[in-house]
Amino acid sequence: MPLRKFYNFFNSEFHLLLVLSIAALFLWLIALGNLPLRDWDEGYYGVVARDVFRTGNWIYLTYLDKPFLLKPPLMMWLIAISYHWGGLNEFTTRLPGAFLTACGVPLLYLLGREVFSNRLSAIFSSGVYLTLLPIVRHGRLAMLDGAINTFFILALWCLLKARHDCKWAIGFGIGMGAIALTKGILVLALGAIAGLFILVNKQAKLLLNPYLWLGILLGFLPVLTWYLTQIQQYGNLFIKVHFQSQSFDRLSTSLDGHQREVWYYFIELVKYTIPWLLFLPGGLSLAWQQRAQSWSLLVLTASILYMGTISIMGTKLPWYIMPIYPFFALAIGVYLEQLWQNEKKYSKSLFGFFIFLAIAALGSCVYFILSDPQPVLIVMSIVLMLTMILTAWKVQNSDRNFIPILFVGFYITLLLFVTSKSWVWELNETFPVKHVANLIQTHVPPKTEIYTSFAYERPSLDFYSDRRVTVKDLTSLQQLKSKKAYLLLDKAALETLQLPNSLSLGTAEGFTLLVSQPNS
Repeated sequence: MPLRKFYNFFNSEFHLLLVLSIAALFLWLIALGNLPLRDWDEGYYGVVARDVFRTGNWIYLTYLDKPFLLKPPLMMWLIAISYHWGGLNEFTTRLPGAFLTACGVPLLYLLGREVFSNRLSAIFSSGVYLTLLPIVRHGRLAMLDGAINTFFILALWCLLKARHDCKWAIGFGIGMGAIALTKGILVLALGAIAGLFILVNKQAKLLLNPYLWLGILLGFLPVLTWYLTQIQQYGNLFIKVHFQSQSFDRLSTSLDGHQREVWYYFIELVKYTIPWLLFLPGGLSLAWQQRAQSWSLLVLTASILYMGTISIMGTKLPWYIMPIYPFFALAIGVYLEQLWQNEKKYSKSLFGFFIFLAIAALGSCVYFILSDPQPVLIVMSIVLMLTMILTAWKVQNSDRNFIPILFVGFYITLLLFVTSKSWVWELNETFPVKHVANLIQTHVPPKTEIYTSFAYERPSLDFYSDRRVTVKDLTSLQQLKSKKAYLLLDKAALETLQLPNSLSLGTAEGFTLLVSQPNS
């Protein structure tokens, strides 16, 4: 009887969506504010949203009172609303992006219900998406990419629902408009995927649906309005910065040293999508075999077009791959369903992979004990090791229950990981900013610019200090001694510059804050 009640509970669409939503929100929101904001995006968007929060200027975005022309405003608007609700802190900065990313999990299930002939493939697909490390980690940051995924999943779901009820096409335009208002011309690439899918899926008559064009009008009217106001206000400067420098230049040239090989994103898949990567070849093979079906057309169209585009781009950043993951999850979900239904013996290579992962988890446990003894990371490694051992045992016995074991075990592993002090590992790449920011706030008047000898600008330092900290080379810093200026110098720069007419205001994290005092 208890098993029957359990089955009946999950047989309800509402109950299943509720469980998926709660699991996703819990994973994305727990310990969300336990670490400082990182460079670059989190610092940028936090500062811009704070300016909106303080000034009430929702149309013309600013970064410490100077025009911010890099991105459209939707995410900064949502963060500013979050500040109104919960104050200025890390949790409220990350909340909008994390919440929207979590919403992608139940939405992917609904999308799966439209393209798969059985419910289990949709359940497995949403489970894979829920437990993908890049989706969890980047989705919890104050970045745009997790929200983009959710908007695109929403748009595609509405597109597929419109096959049965033409009014659903309104949602497609609204979803695509939200993408444009979040990340600008990325909507062109994702729109091309959607347009090609409409054609190969034989939905061309949808283009005659008036609700589709109504949705596009509703979705893009705010986008066009905002862009026109920016062009009217800033003219060619906005076009050059927003469209050329931030968008089209990245297609052909490597900006800020982010040049990578053509196969860079394939390596990213290998690095960060274990254990689900093990099932990707089977999923893609199945998609090719069933290429007349809607799900396979969607997976193949998106995978080939999007991966091809980002692989030949001049500028490559790790999070550019994010929109591929919903289709990655769909391909793996349907393959896992095939394994679930198949009574045949699983391959020995699959067993070997899980044994290898168990050994790797044991190695990570030893590493954490010796080098980074956070109890939560040690427990995480043990949970991961036990999950892989149990999964390998089930695979060896051809027991399909290895699939739910893998879902539950990896979910718990990720849950432990995001409650650690290591989930934003980029923070370990350079000095912590909070002590330096406190030093600046204590001694530097508001709205005063500080000049630093550090190698590159750190928006997170701007956020916490509430002042602009600008990078200058040694020659420029030397010239500043002729006027009153606040300088943040590392030890080497301090010894090189020799600034006798200056007053030291304090030190933090290896940096000295001083104010130059020229002879009167």
